[in-house]
Amino acid sequence: MEGDTFQQWKNQCLNKSDFSKKGSVDEDISHIVSFINSHEKYFTTSSCSGRIMLFDGVSDCPDVQKQNCSWLFVTHHKCQREDVVTGLAKSVGEATFKFEPFVLHVQCKHLADAQLLHKVAIDSGFRNSGITVGKKGKIIMAVRSTHCLEVPLSHRGTVLVNDEYLDFLVGVANQKMEENLKRIERFDECLLAALQPQEEKCSLQEDMDKKPVYRRRRKRIQDSSETDCNSQSVNEQNENNQEETDWNLTLLS
Repeated sequence: MEGDTFQQWKNQCLNKSDFSKKGSVDEDISHIVSFINSHEKYFTTSSCSGRIMLFDGVSDCPDVQKQNCSWLFVTHHKCQREDVVTGLAKSVGEATFKFEPFVLHVQCKHLADAQLLHKVAIDSGFRNSGITVGKKGKIIMAVRSTHCLEVPLSHRGTVLVNDEYLDFLVGVANQKMEENLKRIERFDECLLAALQPQEEKCSLQEDMDKKPVYRRRRKRIQDSSETDCNSQSVNEQNENNQEETDWNLTLLS
């Protein structure tokens, strides 16, 4: 029953439309998402490969929410200072420059499955990853890290920083994006190492279970051969000792 419920959740999630602003999985992590979704114990609920963005918030609202802001610029790759300057020219409120690292939410079949994925995330450098269990028993493992960046650049449409500082911010954000992509690569490698060997071990174990009699018989034959060889050596040594004894007795007589 538990397995059927998990499969229902998985089917519903993977068959629904993508309501993200982009409307599709980011290219740099599409292979990771596909691999996870192909596994019977996991499926992804949301993801982002990481992004650099400039958004304009409401001046009188300290808690900037997505519904209260407009995106002036966004990219999932490195950015240029000109992109930021162009976006700032459109600002009428509180423009904020931000880098968000890779994030991935995965629903897991069992808690042990989530713990395995959590170890993969931690070993890959995503130290802020964690596991949550919902009231309905949904187990979610979130892959997160802490190397974020968020800097206000304007107030009520007035830019507060100079070009030199913008150059510095863009450089920092691009460095963080490079590190982010390296961590994604490590996560991909650790994920394959953690999940694929289990499947291979199961396959090998099945093959071994099919040939237990052959393996035992072969071992017995080898042991028997070694025993015969040892017995033969002992017999030959006894015969040699007997010949030496007979020869000594002849000389004495």
